[in-house]
Amino acid sequence: MMRTPLRPLARILDARQKGENPDAIEKENRRLRHEQMRDKTRLQSEGRLLVLGVMFFCAFAVIGARMGTIAATEAAEPRATQTGASIVASRADIVDRHGRVLATNMDTHSLYAHPQQMIEPERAAQELGKIFADMDVEAMTRRFNDPKKKFMWVRKKLSPEQMQAVHDIGEPGLLFGPREMRLYPNGAIASHVLGGAGFGREGVHSAEVIGTAGIEKFYNDELRDPAREGAPLELAIDLTVQAAAEEVLHAGMKILNAKGAASVLMDVQTGEVISIVSLPDFDPNDRPNPLTEGNASDSPLFNRAVQGVYELGSTFKIFAAAQAMELGLVNPHTVIDTDAKLKVGGHTIGEFENHHYGNISVEKIIVKSSNRGTGRMALAIGPKRQQEFLAKLGMFEPTPAEIVEASGGKPLLPKRWTDLSAVTISYGHGISTTPLHLAAGYAAIANGGIAVKPTLLKQNGPQDGDRVMSEAVAAASRTMLRKVVTEGTASFGEVPGYHVGGKTGTADKPKERGGGYYKDKVIATFASMFPAHDPKYVLVVTLDEPVETSGKKPRRTAGWTAVPVAAEMIGRIAPLLGLRPEFNTGQLEGVVRISQ
Repeated sequence: MMRTPLRPLARILDARQKGENPDAIEKENRRLRHEQMRDKTRLQSEGRLLVLGVMFFCAFAVIGARMGTIAATEAAEPRATQTGASIVASRADIVDRHGRVLATNMDTHSLYAHPQQMIEPERAAQELGKIFADMDVEAMTRRFNDPKKKFMWVRKKLSPEQMQAVHDIGEPGLLFGPREMRLYPNGAIASHVLGGAGFGREGVHSAEVIGTAGIEKFYNDELRDPAREGAPLELAIDLTVQAAAEEVLHAGMKILNAKGAASVLMDVQTGEVISIVSLPDFDPNDRPNPLTEGNASDSPLFNRAVQGVYELGSTFKIFAAAQAMELGLVNPHTVIDTDAKLKVGGHTIGEFENHHYGNISVEKIIVKSSNRGTGRMALAIGPKRQQEFLAKLGMFEPTPAEIVEASGGKPLLPKRWTDLSAVTISYGHGISTTPLHLAAGYAAIANGGIAVKPTLLKQNGPQDGDRVMSEAVAAASRTMLRKVVTEGTASFGEVPGYHVGGKTGTADKPKERGGGYYKDKVIATFASMFPAHDPKYVLVVTLDEPVETSGKKPRRTAGWTAVPVAAEMIGRIAPLLGLRPEFNTGQLEGVVRISQ
């Protein structure tokens, strides 16, 4: 930048020649220079003020817009924030098929301690012992007085009442941290389906909630996925039906002195599991610890419906009859001699309590539940074709139900599938499956011959499975199952207006050690469908070691145990499912119309 001299030589010389004072030139130039500097500074200041004004305007515009947005939304409690790595605690809700909440989240607090900041650690431990009955006061006192401890958890979850009581202790070393916990508002209802959740990574201000069992663990990643944007996981379970089924099954188990019980209610078209019960059960809000010794089935955590692998007895007989009809070997009226001696692989096949049924039709074989009649059909079918048919029904692999426990329900099959295996399997011995497997198999008969896969998720329509039998064979099988109720071993299964069809199964319970079977312990099962002429649902009820004691001697067969329980259950849940009873009133005689 060029600057004009204050005393330019040419003007100074000219001024001296004219007799003027040269200092005036310098003074004037200095004045002009100062005016230029002031003008430049003023322009700079005006520019800076303009930029600052624009910035203030933008800031207030953003604040105003944000205040308007907040004013237009629902009020929400502020959440505490923390520095460092964040822990994602948010988890989607789980709801039943009608949107009723089965699992949700609840804001709560944890309790932790800074022992070095405590004033009266002994008194604090004593007061905490009064609030938490299960607390070891002596151990807590030692931990509070440990000079090496700077931080320790006292309780991971607190109720509001407990939090207030701890606050009233007045100990500055006892502190609270906000966190989210999983809440199951219906208590033990559907506990084996939901499983439970616990804490993973934990911080003072939050904790990671992760699934520990059931569908909570199976869909753990999906439930924690922020991309769900709060959308709940919809199950096929109907909460009302589930509650009614649990109540009836629990009462039946107690009355019949059973060790345990299970039931499965399935939609025959979609494969949706509307209700699934395993007893004893538990409260997922206070999930018990797994057993460390003994039989796993003795734990309330054991899911008998999907983990319990049992010989389900004569409920399998309808599969043998259906396959024999499908292959064209028999029809419902084909007569088979059930009294003729049947010896296979060195073993003689007998009837229950040495009954003699004589020459009877295939239909009567199912109604009377003849072992020999079913065994002769199995021999005609052959082991290979029998295996293929049962495999199509899903009897060889664990069910695909969306809970982690389902993978443990792998059927037990014979190592060598001989003719003897084929015969015993035809009446439900020598093969062990879960009640859920059985329900899926009966659903294929009920829906007209299409194999379905059981699912715990709500579906939009029927499954497009493989055809395992013709519609005609499925219809003939349903007729046989209906007659089992009206004429056979399941006479206590009739529910007025709902036309129940089904098959009983009573299997001796195998011993845990040494092989062989108990003589006074059975697994009693009733596999049913309703209405039998147009089935909508399949219901399987299984009782572990039931005994009915109202008569002169104990009765353990399914007809006396599982069947009445299933009938009571159908009577309770059918109206809840929207099924109206159908009554055939017949011709009204003797009715006179009176005209007014």
